[in-house]
Amino acid sequence: MPASDSENFREGGSPTVARFGDTHWSVILSAMNKQRPAEATDARERLCRVYWPPLYAYIRRLGESPHDAQDLTQAFFARFLDKDYLAAVDQAKGRFRSFMLAALKHFLANERDKQRAQKRGGGFAFVPIDFHNAETHCGFEPSQNLTPDIIFQRRWAAALLEQSLARLRSEYAAAGKEDLFEQLKETLTEGRSTIAYAALTAKLQISEAAVKMAVHRLRQRYREAIRSEIAATVAHPSEIEDELREVLRAFAA
Repeated sequence: MPASDSENFREGGSPTVARFGDTHWSVILSAMNKQRPAEATDARERLCRVYWPPLYAYIRRLGESPHDAQDLTQAFFARFLDKDYLAAVDQAKGRFRSFMLAALKHFLANERDKQRAQKRGGGFAFVPIDFHNAETHCGFEPSQNLTPDIIFQRRWAAALLEQSLARLRSEYAAAGKEDLFEQLKETLTEGRSTIAYAALTAKLQISEAAVKMAVHRLRQRYREAIRSEIAATVAHPSEIEDELREVLRAFAA
């Protein structure tokens, strides 16, 4: 992650997470709620969508082929939901990403003791997993000396940022400002001193002051989106800052 991304996370103090509607642990609690099956299904889909890329990358780094890694990832999520692994989650025992990685390691250990007969997760299609581009997003190059755990951390951080960006895009689209978002999104990974305000002014046909305000608001909302994504999977709000630091460390590894 560029140094400017760190600046994006920290500038402007601590935005209010609640503006995105999620409280700490809310997604996981919703996924565990058997009294509201529709909400539980949506929450589980969200969790799977965020966590399959780092889990897939972890499996690939263990030396599995793309085909076998796809089978194992699908099979893991099939087992994860069928056996109700979420029932074992204790929010007092740490972060959800740690639980997911531990669950995968346990699953893989069991898989080594039996023949893989399941094809692509046994037809499991609870979450549409885009394996087509997975290889370019694993988070490592063959020449890099990165452990599977580091790969998992890096891909988890990338997935979190991607999810945050997707939420932000949806918010701007709902407000009829998707074009503004597309024009300004590159500023999210730039330092304030390197943003080409003059070029953006020409493209958007608005004053430079208006461009600067729009960029400021976008970056602020991005920070809030990231904090909200993190807040949804930690046991206590006090852990959000630690997770932000983990995101930065993941890209520095």
